[in-house]
Amino acid sequence: MARASARHILVASEDKASELKTQIEAGADFAEVARANSTCPSSRQGGDLGTFSPGQMVREFDQVVFSAPVGTVQGPVKTQFGFHLIEVSHRED
Repeated sequence: MARASARHILVASEDKASELKTQIEAGADFAEVARANSTCPSSRQGGDLGTFSPGQMVREFDQVVFSAPVGTVQGPVKTQFGFHLIEVSHRED
């Protein structure tokens, strides 16, 4: 069974997600940006969602986590919750 570990930042707008992605790509620390901006309770852990299997997250989130390169920030990804920046930290297929 596939499993992955990921962290994310959840915000209300695509523009905000894009702005934060630019900051991270320019060298800002993902965890610090998550703590300061994410509306998800995981923000307290720097956006860390732990390890999970396919089907445990919403479909749009799963599609990115189980296909994107490990260690690269993806997004903005729109879900019913808002816009996410997602970084896969580990994946076993």
